[in-house]
Amino acid sequence: MKILITGASGFVGQNLCKYLRSEAEEVFCLSLRNNEWENRLPDQADAIIHLAGKAHDTSNTSQSADYFKINRDLTIQLFDWFLKADVKDFFYFSSVKAVADTVEGILLEDVIACPITPYGKSKLEAEQYLLSYVLPEGKRLFIIRPCMIHGPGNKGNLNLLYQVVQKGMPWPLAAFDNQRSFLGIDNLNYLIKQMLLNKNIQPGVYNFADDNSISTKDLISLIGITLGKNARLWNIPVEFVKVAVKIGDLLPLPLNSERLKKLTESYVVSNSKVKKALGIDHLPSTVEQGLERTICSFKKNNF
Repeated sequence: MKILITGASGFVGQNLCKYLRSEAEEVFCLSLRNNEWENRLPDQADAIIHLAGKAHDTSNTSQSADYFKINRDLTIQLFDWFLKADVKDFFYFSSVKAVADTVEGILLEDVIACPITPYGKSKLEAEQYLLSYVLPEGKRLFIIRPCMIHGPGNKGNLNLLYQVVQKGMPWPLAAFDNQRSFLGIDNLNYLIKQMLLNKNIQPGVYNFADDNSISTKDLISLIGITLGKNARLWNIPVEFVKVAVKIGDLLPLPLNSERLKKLTESYVVSNSKVKKALGIDHLPSTVEQGLERTICSFKKNNF
């Protein structure tokens, strides 16, 4: 297969390109940063995987318009080309944040979308445009909503927890029993390859996540085991912590109500739809195996 990939210089793009090439697929990388990118499009390809986009800026310094220009408008331009081109499949990498900033229960694909951030809203508007079209016969559209992606070489938020354990700092929120979904890069690569091969899988929206979720305290314990260190888990009563953070809402302390929510909330994503569509029972790597590989890469590279 000849596969066109945008955003190939990013973490997911680098790994996916390497994986597909190792599987003897022909990969053509396209940068959308050059205004002349439309002149570099190939005459034909079997599939296009659109990874390029503006990631969520946790420091909140980005302009809202930048998200819509990159995540929505560039996607629309590329999709319009796809509709006329000799390409069968279009994979758009959206995000679970396009539909839900917080999750009650388990996130499924048919959830009523309610994004809060410009990042999520821009991703959703791109989704809505793509889904508004009746595709020409023989073409397929896949909207992929991954949860938090990780793997060797990607620091991300996991590195913050790694630093807590590596430096021997205590984790004072072990009494909170939350659950979070992750997506190891190996499982992401596997799912994309299987979707490319399976010509019977129906177009639509698919969540990508590992098979099981993990609590933050279990993740910290896993980091400790992988590093050969004793993770310092402090089970401070939940109600005491909630009262204490109210002081942080008034004074410039490290922990306030907003940070507490982000550190202890649950965000569980179901991958049952894509597994059912592909006829598989489980993904190649467990959540623990994927996280161990990422943690080992932190240790190796002294992140």
